[in-house]
Amino acid sequence: MRPFTAISGGLLLAACLLATGASAQTGGSEGLSPTLSAIKNAHTVRLGYRESSPPFSFLDQAGRPIGYSLELCEAVVEEIGVEVDDPNLKIAYVKVTSDDRIDAVLQNKIDLECGSTTANAERAKRVAFSPLMFVAGTKLMVPKASSVQSLADLKGKTIVVTKGTTNEQAIRAADKKSSLGLNIVVGADHEQSFQMVVDGKADAFATDDILLSTLIVRHKAQDKFRVTGDYLSYDPYGIMFRKGEPQLSAVVERTFRRLGSNHDLVPLYNKWFTARLPTGERLNVPISLQLEEAFKAMDDSASANN
Repeated sequence: MRPFTAISGGLLLAACLLATGASAQTGGSEGLSPTLSAIKNAHTVRLGYRESSPPFSFLDQAGRPIGYSLELCEAVVEEIGVEVDDPNLKIAYVKVTSDDRIDAVLQNKIDLECGSTTANAERAKRVAFSPLMFVAGTKLMVPKASSVQSLADLKGKTIVVTKGTTNEQAIRAADKKSSLGLNIVVGADHEQSFQMVVDGKADAFATDDILLSTLIVRHKAQDKFRVTGDYLSYDPYGIMFRKGEPQLSAVVERTFRRLGSNHDLVPLYNKWFTARLPTGERLNVPISLQLEEAFKAMDDSASANN
């Protein structure tokens, strides 16, 4: 058994599962699905991580990948070990970005993507998702002295988005719908997008509210920036993996049910969202009623399957 700490998983609304496209497909000499067969042969699971998506997936002071999503993925690795009868699977951490993460799954460069990825219907045509682990939405980060309260206040101004995100899609759609004449610029990752506002190269940064709040805290910039505006999108997060492998999908869902039945979900949430992070910051983002209900639904689902 790998020594996992209080692993839980903000599995938003089991009902909202964009889970797993399910054409029956198995492979390998032992009847395992292609991904599980490859994992068994390599004795390794490749986890895709993000460098600047705290607290979901980011680097600690020593440059090691850590975070809420990675801890969930590590729990899935333990369950994969049971499925392929190899309790000593190794983990290989593979860096991905918002722009290349889906291709990394499709091109078999990673087995699980452990970041801050929105599970939506469009993406579910190409990849599969775990039960939902968090729900966020697009908001704006602006300087505290800015008069901007909503996207409409940015008419004709510069807004930065991170390449390959649903936030970019949401801003472009809102700009077109409302004829705002926004100058939309693109950052390679969230850190670069944040820095563009710091440097005065953009009037606002649009991404998920939790990521904005975390970046502000990590940079100790609470007195310089604020998060504002109505939600411009709905972004439920999930762990991403290859579509069309019901056996792998079942392993992922079984992991989440186990975490639910063990009542590990709220402790894991608190570890990453209310307690002090390993990097020293404290986000102080209490669990939402919606998320708490989702955790309860996962517990109820586990009980029903026992």
